[in-house]
Amino acid sequence: MTENNFWLKKIEISVSEAEKRTGRNAMNMQETYTAYLIETRSVEHTDGQSVLTDSLWRRYSEFELLRNYLLVYYPHIVVPPLPEKRAEFVWHKLSADNMDPDFVERRRIGLENFLLRVASHPILCRDKIFYLFLTQEGNWKETVNETGFQLKADSRLKALNATFRVKNPDKRFTELKHYSDELQSVISHLLRVRARVADRLYGVYKVHGNYGRVFSEWSAIEKEMGDGLQSAGHHMDVYASSIDDILEDEEHYADQLKEYLFYAEALRAVCRKHELMQYDLEMAAQDLASKKQQCEELATGTVRMFSLKGMTTKLFGQETPEQREARVKVLEEQINEGEQQLKSKNLEGREFVKNAWADIERFKEQKNHDLKEALISYAVMQISMCKKGIQVWTNAKECFSK
Repeated sequence: MTENNFWLKKIEISVSEAEKRTGRNAMNMQETYTAYLIETRSVEHTDGQSVLTDSLWRRYSEFELLRNYLLVYYPHIVVPPLPEKRAEFVWHKLSADNMDPDFVERRRIGLENFLLRVASHPILCRDKIFYLFLTQEGNWKETVNETGFQLKADSRLKALNATFRVKNPDKRFTELKHYSDELQSVISHLLRVRARVADRLYGVYKVHGNYGRVFSEWSAIEKEMGDGLQSAGHHMDVYASSIDDILEDEEHYADQLKEYLFYAEALRAVCRKHELMQYDLEMAAQDLASKKQQCEELATGTVRMFSLKGMTTKLFGQETPEQREARVKVLEEQINEGEQQLKSKNLEGREFVKNAWADIERFKEQKNHDLKEALISYAVMQISMCKKGIQVWTNAKECFSK
């Protein structure tokens, strides 16, 4: 394990290729899928020789399996999200088909980013299953399943309703849930607006292709203005065709925003896990209080509230002192066990909150840095686009002047 950690800190990771394949699924039905080539290369040099590149192929479903495992085994960590399985928030000229080459290429970049996020995380990078994901092509799925993480994952389903039963929710995690909802809402709105603007921009640019065609045809029947019109038509064509590359570049920035759209769900997963732990803690405290009350009632011979035991006593008579003493002894043992369990759950809860909050702060710092960088780059790209547009129109104006 220590060697693996050391190795992970000394490698470069890339998802270098995507390949369309055909095979049979678990139902023995033929399917078409995309496989991705993961390459790992050591940056350490031994006697002046660099270690050879290691490579293996993985399907998207294997990336999903890895992430599901990480979610179960590291509940206090904001686990990096995977890129979308099917395209959303796209402008209408862009294909939403998950087998489309452009979409596959964007997803390849997203999968590489996911691996780099995990590899750069101070805790996740040390996980043995992640190490094997990068280095063991055969039997990797079996190794993951042997961890039994699915059994633990099933218990997580209780977390979906735990929030409605928790009596004293932690205000910090309640605020974090609101924060994640707001983050998702704002980024969703930003992506929808961006898609609408891209549609409108595409139409504005492409209509100049019509001007280009008109000027070119016009130049054929004009003697004195022919050259100027022909040049102006050429500039219109350049302007119209430039939008394709511009909007493809924009998709890169949109994908960076989408990553944090999906990060919002990762934040909520941490909140749900805490709510489940809080619910278990409250149930343990309630059970302990109930047993203490029963023990007190047996010791004093008084019953504070209606109970089935009280009715039984009235119908069939009082217990003998020996029976009562035996029951008190059993209850005292259960109370001791309950106190130990409650103490253990309290410690576990405090440790979870401490670790979770440290990782949430790390995530927020990363988010602020990434989104600031992405939005600045997007603005710079828009400025560059406008400068090129101005240059095209300046050239066209000179043609008209001639």
